[in-house]
Amino acid sequence: MIRLGVNVDHVATVRQARKIDIPDPVEAALLAERGGADGITVHLREDRRHIQERDVRLLRERVKTKVNLEMAVTPEMVRLAEKFSPDDACFVPERREELTTEGGLDVIAHKAKVNEAVKRLEEHAIRVSLFVDPETSQIEASREAGAHGVELHTGPYCDLSGDRSKELEKITAAASLARRLGLEVHGGHGLNYANVLPIARISEMVELNIGHSIVARAIMVGMEQAVREMKELLIKARG
Repeated sequence: MIRLGVNVDHVATVRQARKIDIPDPVEAALLAERGGADGITVHLREDRRHIQERDVRLLRERVKTKVNLEMAVTPEMVRLAEKFSPDDACFVPERREELTTEGGLDVIAHKAKVNEAVKRLEEHAIRVSLFVDPETSQIEASREAGAHGVELHTGPYCDLSGDRSKELEKITAAASLARRLGLEVHGGHGLNYANVLPIARISEMVELNIGHSIVARAIMVGMEQAVREMKELLIKARG
């Protein structure tokens, strides 16, 4: 069975638009669990544009599955991860001007910094994955940096409106390599109800982290139902 991690960042985006208390991403996370989510993902950005430290603290107290904290590889964020002690952490690249994460982490260029951050978090029993493009060199560097796993960037695959076969082949090959190197394989970015099945069918994939499409669907049918529909697709993919 492939796990579904539900990212509730965009619930916080709506809240922060008015700088008030609703909608609460923590409550959304609990509804996602009731809908079948296997974990909750949040990205605590340096500019705090959506998820706040309060959210991470309460998620750790109330979530019954697991919390996956996405974060930049910076001293401040590593200290916060040590403080909140999420079950999982995923290091991602981060630029203030971007709307959402663009591209994978360049582990090769920042290997020493990444390795130090990975060691610090794993000393706190936090499993660390690295969000990387499906490239051989980045996956090999992730293994050398001591990561528990990689989250393969599925954005280029999702952004295509036509034939996705070449991008799917790249992701499939990357997943196979990562597994052979002993890395746990996750996937995420841009996945939705229409494009998720081919990715979910990659045998090495053990977890998909999906946010925007589920939150968008939840506006129409509610969070529990939106998560349930995505979970059913993942079951179908492995059925």
